[in-house]
Amino acid sequence: MPTPTTDIEIAQSVSPRPITDVAAEAGLLNTEIELYGKHKAKIDLAALDRLKGTTDGKLVLVTAITPTPAGEGKTTVTIGLAQGLARIGQRCVAALREPSLGPVFGQKGGATGGGRSQVLPMEEINLHFTGDLHAITSANNLLAAAIDNHLHFGNALQIDPRTVTWKRCLDMNDRALRDIITGLGGKSEGVPRETGFEITAASEIMAILCLAEGVDDLRTRLERIVIGSDTHHELVTAGRLGITGALIALLKEAIKPNLVQTLEGTPAILHGGPFANIAHGCNSVLATRMALKLGDVCVTEAGFGADLGAEKFLDIKMRQANLKPDLAVLVATIRALKMHGGVDLADLKTENVAALTHGFANLERHAQNLRKFGLPVVVAINRFASDTDSEIAALTDLCAADHLPVALADGWGSGGAGSESLAHLVTDTLAAESADFHPLYSDNASLKGKIEAVAVGIYRAERVEFLSHARTRLASLTRRGYGQLPVCIAKTQYSFSDDPARRGAPTGHTLTIRDVKLSAGAGFVVAYAGTLLTMPGLPRHPAAEQMDMNTDGKITGLS
Repeated sequence: MPTPTTDIEIAQSVSPRPITDVAAEAGLLNTEIELYGKHKAKIDLAALDRLKGTTDGKLVLVTAITPTPAGEGKTTVTIGLAQGLARIGQRCVAALREPSLGPVFGQKGGATGGGRSQVLPMEEINLHFTGDLHAITSANNLLAAAIDNHLHFGNALQIDPRTVTWKRCLDMNDRALRDIITGLGGKSEGVPRETGFEITAASEIMAILCLAEGVDDLRTRLERIVIGSDTHHELVTAGRLGITGALIALLKEAIKPNLVQTLEGTPAILHGGPFANIAHGCNSVLATRMALKLGDVCVTEAGFGADLGAEKFLDIKMRQANLKPDLAVLVATIRALKMHGGVDLADLKTENVAALTHGFANLERHAQNLRKFGLPVVVAINRFASDTDSEIAALTDLCAADHLPVALADGWGSGGAGSESLAHLVTDTLAAESADFHPLYSDNASLKGKIEAVAVGIYRAERVEFLSHARTRLASLTRRGYGQLPVCIAKTQYSFSDDPARRGAPTGHTLTIRDVKLSAGAGFVVAYAGTLLTMPGLPRHPAAEQMDMNTDGKITGLS
């Protein structure tokens, strides 16, 4: 049999342990797991009640430099680190996000790690998994249907159709649905109005599920979703439509975290999947709490670069959950740093220490930003076969000069064994340094001030321009009592600025806030920078073109 070389071939070459064994070793009772086949399970929330009095493990956040087409491999490093920690005797549980079908079939492909650092069963996790994203999609669209139904049957709440902000969603990239008109076809087909679709990861219900502390909190958050205004300019909440119970019923199973395992049998809890460029980009609070109770170390990740996922993890998720991280791992690749230094994608395999040195400014800025939150920071160099000894030595020296502890990580090629150096660096740093965590801004700062704090302090913008529509909405939200909420800035993941073409560490730029939306149920205000879309499109040659399944049910082409 040929040696497996692709992610899916490697995943299919491994026989996972029964998930009941993984659960038992993690400290879960048989009564606390609900099996979804032999290799995945839901964790009953009763487990958290039983473990409430136990001590939390250490919370390690894995984040990364600004993404490039060269790839950074943050999820692969996260899983490799969890396996490496297990190999050196640490009880580790990984807490990760669930993949979205949009990127799986689009540009990115699967999101379960890579090589020898994957979570299993790879195909099932990437394709539907336990149905959580479909449940969120259904709940989102039930609310949308209820709004249009209310407008059709008399509109007792006097909702102004022009103010309805609630969109439908789909867990798929479909640019044709970004802007639509509903209610066409005559009086019996509803009230015509302009609306659109978002990808499920951008739905406020996704954010609510990920930030809820349990069923009661989920109910409260769903009820306070703001769907628009009435003809008297008063906000209308979802709770007034009388369908909260039905939304809860649809999310009954989805609120329970999912237990799987890594390629080496390390427990991994996957739950929720918001994107960090258009949402808060973190797995669920419930999954993180579960991992902290079950492990000595919880290794989690936040989406895209540290300016997006990590900032929102620290300013939104940690604030709402009242949790404190102990350490940040900043993932970088020599390939990506050379690209930030001006090298074209086609030339990345050629040694270029000068470009690497120039691109290091991107890594340096992310590290400085993480330190602003009071976190110890270590660097993980995700090694590629094309990296030369001179480039590795140069990057190691640059990190040393910036007082950044650094370790090579080869989780893709060697799994936990290739991540032991990083695992030792993490445990040594946890033992030697204590975090002094604090959010970037206070609750009492104005919404405008919070946006400026992130734009200037994290993105290094020279100024923030608020377009008139955004200024009006910020003033309105403040008057209505929402000024204490944190902000979730939606912007391109490819740059510190709102221009995706500006790689490296740009300065002197202006961040333009074009619109603002209240996510009252999630508990934050979304500020839209630049021209970011909340419904992506498929590329010219989507990953879906490579996928197939044979008559034995074996899937190919998924990576």
